[in-house]
Amino acid sequence: MSVSELNPAIAGQQNDPSFPNIWQELKWRGLVHVSTEESGLEQMLAGEPITYYCGFDPTAPSLHLGNLVQLLNMRRLQLAGHHPLGLVGGSTGLIGDPRQSAERVLNTKEIVNEWVGRLQRQVSWFLSTEGTNAMQIVNNLDWTGPLSAIDFLREVGKHFRVGTMVKKDTVASRLNSDEGISYTEFSYQILQGMDYLELYRDYGCRLQTGGSDQWGNLTSGTELIRKVEGTTVHAFGTPLITNSDGSKFGKSEGNAIWLDAEMCSPYAFYQFWLNTADVDVVDRFKIFTFRTREEIEAIGQEVADRPFARAGQRQLAYDVTSLVHGVDATEKVIAASAAMFGQGALAELDEELLVAATAELPSAKVAPDSLGIVELLVATGLSESKSAARRTVGEGGAYVNNVKFSDVDAVIDPSTLLHGRYVLVRRGKKNLAMVEVGS
Repeated sequence: MSVSELNPAIAGQQNDPSFPNIWQELKWRGLVHVSTEESGLEQMLAGEPITYYCGFDPTAPSLHLGNLVQLLNMRRLQLAGHHPLGLVGGSTGLIGDPRQSAERVLNTKEIVNEWVGRLQRQVSWFLSTEGTNAMQIVNNLDWTGPLSAIDFLREVGKHFRVGTMVKKDTVASRLNSDEGISYTEFSYQILQGMDYLELYRDYGCRLQTGGSDQWGNLTSGTELIRKVEGTTVHAFGTPLITNSDGSKFGKSEGNAIWLDAEMCSPYAFYQFWLNTADVDVVDRFKIFTFRTREEIEAIGQEVADRPFARAGQRQLAYDVTSLVHGVDATEKVIAASAAMFGQGALAELDEELLVAATAELPSAKVAPDSLGIVELLVATGLSESKSAARRTVGEGGAYVNNVKFSDVDAVIDPSTLLHGRYVLVRRGKKNLAMVEVGS
């Protein structure tokens, strides 16, 4: 995907006209946790278009769901007429934002440069690059790269007070840990403050958005501009999004939900949203979709009245997966889900989608001469023994590639293997397993 390529999903997006201004809609959606002076910020956003920015550091080859919150925030502001700057941090990515736990491992310049390009393309997918307020991509390496250490300390560093810097939440936490914090990571907030100053000077930027866990870094920029330029600019932070049980949102089996299809398949992405708890559905619609207040309230009522139908989860999964991966990929995912349970043609699924759709299933690898129905049920763990497998077959509960087998001595015809090497085995209506046939 080139930076100029447009996501067709953004064409029909619009803010909810039932709100008096974008600030009130952001608050209703639960997207404001902390901000600079609120009345001034609301007045500014309700007035003439302003330029704003959000930064994304290339500390991985893809953005994730936490970043998607910020991207959609930016899109809402763009739809309100404001001018977005998408900053991908070629320099701050070389440093790394301090984490609560431990020092980051520094990546090479070559890796960071490659990841900058990938993130720039992802950012451009969610914001319009056309029109009078088209999104612009910026890279902070453009202004930090030519800057000498002496100039950096004299022109920027002198405006920061160490006493204030050490009080920032993450820095304070690290200082009190056995790990400590290096000067490299300690300086990160100065670099981010300088970003805001540069964007204010070059683009007239007057607002920075980000996660509330970045509040110390966000305010380092507002304070620097106040000291250097004598001007008030703004920032606001979104809340940390958690599940209703208090667990961290956006994690699946300990791994982040990435936006890159190579790192998290559209099928796995869709399933993540499909598994949303009933109590979380409304909040997810508010944050991750552009559905109106009226639509979301109606969905919430349906979830409350008919939770067993899971209609809200299916609509949520469709909306967000279509936005991130496109409608075609989403419809293929839905078709794959149906086909796995006998409601579609398994043979029509391409191999990549088949593998992604079955990645979390119990699996086994068998030799070409071990394709008996009983052997497959035992090999996959769907039956605990051959006798149990025979009972399943005899009772009509054994399926291979959605074809029922009732003969306990049946052997699968190699010509029916999916893509020449896969077999989907099912016991009953819901118990699935994947078999790969190989020597």
